[in-house]
Amino acid sequence: MTTLPTTTAPSAARPRRLDFTRALLYLGLLVATLFFLLPVYLLVVTALKDPSVISLDTTWQLPPAWHWSSFADAWAKVSGGLRNSLELTLLATAISAVMGSLNGYVLSKYSFRGANLLFALMLFGMFIPYQSVLIPLFQFVKSIGLYGTIWGLVLTHVVYGLPITTLIFRNYYGEVPDALVEAARIDGAGFWGIYSRIIFPLSVPGFVVVIIWQFTQAWNEFLFGVTLTNPASQPITVALAQLAGGQAVSWNLPMAGAILTAIPTLLVYVLLGRYFVRGLLAGSVKG
Repeated sequence: MTTLPTTTAPSAARPRRLDFTRALLYLGLLVATLFFLLPVYLLVVTALKDPSVISLDTTWQLPPAWHWSSFADAWAKVSGGLRNSLELTLLATAISAVMGSLNGYVLSKYSFRGANLLFALMLFGMFIPYQSVLIPLFQFVKSIGLYGTIWGLVLTHVVYGLPITTLIFRNYYGEVPDALVEAARIDGAGFWGIYSRIIFPLSVPGFVVVIIWQFTQAWNEFLFGVTLTNPASQPITVALAQLAGGQAVSWNLPMAGAILTAIPTLLVYVLLGRYFVRGLLAGSVKG
């Protein structure tokens, strides 16, 4: 007579242990979140204080009265730079994204002599520090008549953005089946026909990644903005730095200006952030 193996009921301690571990994990994440939000709290609190009550002793205290005029004063001083930065980032992001998409398309779907060397040389541009090319870049931009204009900054950010945009799109297009491109060629589609009807419609995740990356880089950049422009075309980062200029600083103005400066990039991440990781991972798994 054979006996069936007996099974023991799952212990009640295991679910409790898992719940306790999960609670500790959430508690740790909450503490880490609050820690990283401390600068944001300090930024907002200082921006809403009257300059007369700002001191080291009252740094972490809430303002006795909300001083909303700080944002109006800061806006009056950085609004011109905000318009310049919007123009710069939109143009530089759009141009570098389209050119990077075309470069990635050619380097991933067309075989020609020296393609790998060309790609390696383009990637080398990612590792060139801004400071090492600042003087020749200044001389070049001045020689072509773009010094002191937004277009000089746009050209600079497009050139510096092409290596990373090309890399992203080349890796992304590498996962597009070659049979799809070959079928389009058999049907009579040319270079632009394949790109516009097949490659470009599949490029939305890649464009999301490139747009977020390039927008952030162009918006936050300061060195080129302060050296290649005049006061009329300076971006918002330069205008923000000038808010803290001088010996007697009203710290509510730089803090309010920093909040206004961060809003566009914050909106980009809020609207497109959920597609960012999806775009980075697109094509990483074949199936």
